[in-house]
Amino acid sequence: MKPSFFDLTYDELKALLTEKGFSPFGATQIFDWVYKKYVYDPKEWSNVSNKAKDFFAENYDFTLLKVVWHGLSKDGTRKFLVKMTDGQTVETVAIPARDRLTLCVSSQVGCAVGCTFCHTATQGLKRHLKASEVVLQYITIQNWLIQNVSPEEKLTNIVYMGQGEPLHNFENMKKATLIFMSEKGMGLGQRRITLSTSGLVPAIEKLAIDFPPVNIALSLHSARNDVRTELMPINKVYDLERLFKAIKMIPLKAHRRITYEYLLIDGMNDGLEDVEALANLLNSKESKINLIPFNEFPGSKYKRPSEQKIMWFLDQMIKRGFTCTIRTTKGSDILAACGQLKSEFDKLNLWSKDSEPKVIPSIASSVLQNQVRP
Repeated sequence: MKPSFFDLTYDELKALLTEKGFSPFGATQIFDWVYKKYVYDPKEWSNVSNKAKDFFAENYDFTLLKVVWHGLSKDGTRKFLVKMTDGQTVETVAIPARDRLTLCVSSQVGCAVGCTFCHTATQGLKRHLKASEVVLQYITIQNWLIQNVSPEEKLTNIVYMGQGEPLHNFENMKKATLIFMSEKGMGLGQRRITLSTSGLVPAIEKLAIDFPPVNIALSLHSARNDVRTELMPINKVYDLERLFKAIKMIPLKAHRRITYEYLLIDGMNDGLEDVEALANLLNSKESKINLIPFNEFPGSKYKRPSEQKIMWFLDQMIKRGFTCTIRTTKGSDILAACGQLKSEFDKLNLWSKDSEPKVIPSIASSVLQNQVRP
């Protein structure tokens, strides 16, 4: 099987061209054809040498992911189920706003963290996504939108908030981010990419020194260790004290803040005790709190708080000097909202039993046994 072209960063492409005896300056033209003009047949690259075009046509795969299902929410959110070459699938969501169109990208097939409020957690972790499979979610959906909606329908932002824990797949997400940010290609600025993590401390410690600078969001959901552990088993290993010690290592540029995602669950983390714990834990000048009313899904044991309770929690945090917002729930009617994503393997019968990959154990249980090194 040919390697995917979309696994190559710009620097790797330049090095490859040099190694094969071609001009390294051809990398600029090739990235322009692929990432700006959406031309994936090397034979159509008019300003690239014939030998280089033949080399890439013969040795690299330019196939996009297959969109096997698409759902359109009443609010304009679009959810896509896309299939990789091995038959595995992930969901990715295009979320419209007034001045942007954000793609919520998955980083793994399933997830090993095991958060009890998340639909993805119910399927476990099948495997990590390759860098090319992360990049191809963006490329595939962008092409789909151009062909099926409008040539002017352009993705503008990326959030790593789909299926999986991005920092559990550190190296592939790092490479994908370099490709997204390359000025010769898509040229997405660091303010247009947000990485969300559940709190994988060893990987958070690497962010400042070994990851492209992007917006950081932390899935906090409780400022009380006992409650957070119930919601997120990873807190058994990386509790709040250890987590925030790592977070303080992340350098913040002027006027930049870390976003703390706080899922509001009825009777679980929405009381006065929770407000006070959150206010005591966070620095109001360096923090932005994004409240996410729980999005219910089939089989969930948790409930969404009343609108009155949600607004009360918001008001309490604002009174304490915090920048606090409520994330607008989008796509819930097609299970595309936060925490509702799950690959529909059995329902769509997209893969055979013979090709089923090995399930990777949960992060929480593996770390407790010192078996995982992110």
